[in-house]
Amino acid sequence: MRKLAILALPLILCGCFDDLTEQQEFINQVRANTNNNVEPIPEIKKFNHFAYTASEKRSPFVAPKPEVIQDRLLQVQNCLHPDPRRRKEALERFPLENLQMRGTIGSTTELLALITAPDNSLHEVGIGGRMGLFNGKVTQVQNGFIELLELIPDGAGCWKERLTKVEIVEAGSNASS
Repeated sequence: MRKLAILALPLILCGCFDDLTEQQEFINQVRANTNNNVEPIPEIKKFNHFAYTASEKRSPFVAPKPEVIQDRLLQVQNCLHPDPRRRKEALERFPLENLQMRGTIGSTTELLALITAPDNSLHEVGIGGRMGLFNGKVTQVQNGFIELLELIPDGAGCWKERLTKVEIVEAGSNASS
């Protein structure tokens, strides 16, 4: 066994003297393509101080006076707003941009629109039906479009009405205005 180890040792050491030119070429190539320039530290912009002039106004961290809250509630109650207790219909889960009118079905007295939802379900919608995220109520169904009356929040606690059309689309496109 010892003789075998003595004979194998020179053979193993010969394997360590392989040609290293490929590795050296790779190292030289990487060094040649590497950019050693370090970008300078960006200049720090000078901070401009300004005077705080809203100190006489109410702090956002303090509750307003009760009479201010009461006045605001009266304003909100006397304006247009959707019924929060009304049960939502299936198509009110989707934005109008994701709903597509595919056609109509019915007679001239009662025409229903065929609407496909993003989950590939088909729905029939008639006058008085609801769709879209903004409480859209169908006011008119024609062969080429549906007309909706939506309630859009105005940012002050009230809502405004907006007339919107969803037009019939060919396969692969969507049109709503």
